[in-house]
Amino acid sequence: MGDHGRHDLVRRSYDTVAETYAARLLDELAGKPLDRALLASLVEQTEAGAPVADLGCGPGHVAGLLADRGVKTVGIDVSGAMVALGRRTFPAVDFRQGDLLELPAADGEFAASVALYSVIHLAPSELHGAFREAHRVLRPGGLLLVAFHLGSEVRHLDEWWGHEVDIEFHFLETGRVAKALEDAGFAVEMRMERAPYAEEAETRRAYLLARRS
Repeated sequence: MGDHGRHDLVRRSYDTVAETYAARLLDELAGKPLDRALLASLVEQTEAGAPVADLGCGPGHVAGLLADRGVKTVGIDVSGAMVALGRRTFPAVDFRQGDLLELPAADGEFAASVALYSVIHLAPSELHGAFREAHRVLRPGGLLLVAFHLGSEVRHLDEWWGHEVDIEFHFLETGRVAKALEDAGFAVEMRMERAPYAEEAETRRAYLLARRS
C-alpha cells in the first residue's frame, strides 16, 4: 500500500475511535508529571505570546493544556473527527486538519512545536519528510519536542476499544529519530527515556528536544 493509502487508513481509524479516545485519554496529562514538566520547559524557552503547534494533536488535550497556560496554540491533526472534538472542548485553540507531511501552516509560523506519539504512525522512511515539514513551519531557533514508543517492532491493530480499525504503531529507536531530526536541520539538545506510568500501555517512552538550526 502506498503512503497516501496508509495515511487514509490512519485518518479513518482515528475518526472511528475519536469519541472513545477522548473519553479515555482527555485527562491523561494529570497523571504524567514528567510530560507536564517537559511542556512547561518548552513554554519557558518560547517567546511570550508566540504561537506553538501541537502536531498530531488528537482531541486536543495537550494543546488545551498549553492554552490554559496562556500560550497561543494551534492543534493540527489528520482526523476530522478529532479536530471537531478539539474545537468543541478547547475553544481557545486554533484547530486545523492536516497531515504531518504537508502541514497547513506558513513557513516559520510557530515559535515551538510538540509531536507527542504522532510520528509513530508514519513509516520510518517518512520521518525525515515529517521533520522537514516541522522545520519549515518553525522559526529559526524554535524548539520541537518529540515523544514516541521505544523499540523496533510494528504493532498492527484491527480492533481498538471495540472499534474496527486498520492502523500500525511503529516503535522507534532513539538514534534513528535523532538522525532523522539532524538530517532535517535540527540540533538535538535533550534525549530522555522513561518507564510507563501505571495507567499507560506497557511500553518504554522516549523524548527528544531539538532546536531548528
